[in-house]
Amino acid sequence: MEYQYFVGGIIASALLFVLVCRLAGKRQRRALRDTVDRDEISQNSENGISQSEKNMNTDIIIVGAGVAGSTLAYTLGKDGRRVRVIERDLSLQDRIVGELLQPGGYLKLIELGLEDCVEEIDALQVFGYALYKNGRSTKLSYPLDSFDSDVSGRSFHNGRFIQRMREKAASLPNVRMEGGTVTSLLEVKGTIKGVQYKNKNGEELIACAPLTIVCDGCFSNLRRSLCNSKVDIPFCFVALILENCELPYPNHGHVILADPSPILFYRISISEIRCLVDIPAGQKLPSISNGEMANYLKSVVAPQIPPELSNAFLSAIEKGKIRTMPKRSMPAAPHPTPGALLLGDAFNMRHPLTGGVMTVALSDIVVLRSLLRPLHDLTDASALCEYLKSFYSLRKPMVSTINTLAGALYRVFSASQDPARDEMRQACFDYLSLGGVFSNGPIALLSGLNPRPLSLIVHFFAVAVYGVGRLIFPLPSAKRMWMQE
Repeated sequence: MEYQYFVGGIIASALLFVLVCRLAGKRQRRALRDTVDRDEISQNSENGISQSEKNMNTDIIIVGAGVAGSTLAYTLGKDGRRVRVIERDLSLQDRIVGELLQPGGYLKLIELGLEDCVEEIDALQVFGYALYKNGRSTKLSYPLDSFDSDVSGRSFHNGRFIQRMREKAASLPNVRMEGGTVTSLLEVKGTIKGVQYKNKNGEELIACAPLTIVCDGCFSNLRRSLCNSKVDIPFCFVALILENCELPYPNHGHVILADPSPILFYRISISEIRCLVDIPAGQKLPSISNGEMANYLKSVVAPQIPPELSNAFLSAIEKGKIRTMPKRSMPAAPHPTPGALLLGDAFNMRHPLTGGVMTVALSDIVVLRSLLRPLHDLTDASALCEYLKSFYSLRKPMVSTINTLAGALYRVFSASQDPARDEMRQACFDYLSLGGVFSNGPIALLSGLNPRPLSLIVHFFAVAVYGVGRLIFPLPSAKRMWMQE
């Protein structure tokens, strides 16, 4: 009997020892995953990376599968890169941004082989803008005479467009797209080695690659370590959908130079027109829940919109499907970091008045693809970082033109109590109404068809000269000369 107790005690002790070792091992692995010595991660599978993770041999990790992330995944995958995309939510989203693609952006889609992504999503062609001020209107068409008939702008539901691009990217065998929330970048001695993320089951995992590209949108929590993350929120959009009505100028976006700031209308499907009402900085956002917003839209906004849209606008208010979206503005101020790159709205945001958001992202991807194509090995992070610094200069012609124009037009198109600014607003409207080269030049800039900063400067001066001319002809007055100053 004593012998049995003795043997039983030994067995129990052994089992207890094994259990303690396992618990200690789990705690050790968890601690290693949290502290993650990044140099050892790439060498020792016991530190938190499984053998299957190693065998995947990912070339590039992309954080985010919106317009920028999905396009980039397809583009790099088509070039033979082994791409892993981690996106927080892969389901169809209903968003109120990214619904208008300029012709310059469509040309980039063609260049990337993604033009079929605007098919079968109820997208419509857009041929320009209609501009309204004080009951007057003028049509500003894109200068498309030298392009094929299918080249134009496109308007659509953003979520449908993104799903088509995700499907296209996921169809490539070397692109892996998975749901997960990236919580942090894995950094070792100043070099990004990958990301730490939670999958849909809440498990904390890591993914490693020579290059991590962050393009997880305007709410990115990763940008702070890769750029000057100061973000301004100078305005907010109030969004509605108008149904079963026609725009005064078919297949054109409509910009109303209202007081206090512009109102936008554009079609996003055969039966739906998007309306975006700008609420400028400094003005309190009316509450939707207590009816303040509905009252503001009826009393302040409705009297300023074209009569053809009035009934549908009031009907949309009555339906109560009013949404708001704060809009951010952030200059491109990167901190070049070995092993990582920022792209899309996580990197650079501008006022959406000119609809240049997606055009900028697609243009950046074309530039980045050209830079990466000659490189077969991405493992030298420092050398790659130095090489990719040229990305920031190569992107400037397109991006600086669209960014500058977007900010300038918003300031000019917004109402002001300053007589000089009000006069400049009128001068800009009249200048564009002249047609010909006076409208074609600015619209070519706005649409991404002519991304030349010099052309932008020329038209800025031309508008200024035109405005001064209006003040001094036919006869100057003291008041007009004062506004000129």
